[in-house]
Amino acid sequence: MDKSEQQLTVNAKQDKEIKLPSAALGLSLSRDDSLCHATGMDGGVHEINVESGKAKQIGEHQSYAASLELMPDQKTLISAGYDGHIIWHDLDGRKVLRNIKAHDFWSWQMKISDDGSKLASVTGRYACGGYKYEPAPEVEPSVCVYDTRSGKSLFKFPHVPPVQSLAFSPNNRFLAAGNLMGEIRIWDLMESQQVANWTTGAFTGWGIIKGHYYTGGIFDMFFSKDSKEITVCGMGSTRDPAAGNGKQLWQKFDWQASPAKKLDETHSGEHGSGLMETLTQHPSGKYFAMAGRLFKGNWNVAFFDTSTGKLLHSLDCGMRCIKARFNAAGNKLFIAGAIRQSNDIKKKDSPKFGRIKIFNIS
Repeated sequence: MDKSEQQLTVNAKQDKEIKLPSAALGLSLSRDDSLCHATGMDGGVHEINVESGKAKQIGEHQSYAASLELMPDQKTLISAGYDGHIIWHDLDGRKVLRNIKAHDFWSWQMKISDDGSKLASVTGRYACGGYKYEPAPEVEPSVCVYDTRSGKSLFKFPHVPPVQSLAFSPNNRFLAAGNLMGEIRIWDLMESQQVANWTTGAFTGWGIIKGHYYTGGIFDMFFSKDSKEITVCGMGSTRDPAAGNGKQLWQKFDWQASPAKKLDETHSGEHGSGLMETLTQHPSGKYFAMAGRLFKGNWNVAFFDTSTGKLLHSLDCGMRCIKARFNAAGNKLFIAGAIRQSNDIKKKDSPKFGRIKIFNIS
């Protein structure tokens, strides 16, 4: 077999589009793909029949409901929101099992470990800490870890707010978190101590147009299958905080090197402009998808070879992409997000600007 036949190829074709009352921010999938759940700008936690596209609200936050995770038992759903609360939902009994106040400020992102034993949530307000507009120190722990079964607080780790993203390692031992300033910290949960800390300046911009403040940061991340590397995403530096015109960017690091070593990033000529908000690794580990907003260029959803970093396939999703997940089989990609509200606002029925788009992967 020659090299051309061995090259990895990926293709994505849209199969279904589901409309929701408001922007879909969080997303979880059932193991058999029959149901998915989404959290939204309306504060709602929604259960969606994938076949019919019908949605019903099964829970609620008092502000934006930002993140969503389905426990491995498929019976418990956990949501986190801008109200600072983390809520456990009993899917069979249609009741709240637990509701804890995790943060005084927003939960920017919440995820569970691969074994389902722990969840972590990150928070923090960007407040001016000095005349250079550097972020002020945290006023509450920026990274909080809980036992998913009991709700017990396990760890509270410090960081520089706002902390916008996090990831558990596949071996369930390490937790990483990234902030506005591109600082990444990693903790060993077995030893309850920080084991890595470095900063990448590629994702943070200083505004000189319309506003003078820092913008950007790290919006999502994932560990490699062997837990030795970490990939992060966001947007390249921009001088206009309101424009969102930085380059579509991911970077990969060997975090165990001292200091952490950048291994790769979005290749020159393979990107446009726009904030990349979500990363998801294919179950095979051979490639990953990155998605977000499109400011300029040809795509806001793209697939990259994990080993080479090469762009394999890309498309314009026609919406802002906020959360992406591959299904367990790896043959479908679900993307939650929103279209412009003005697209539907003139219709007689209630505007539905939230979207879940489902792509067949081959």
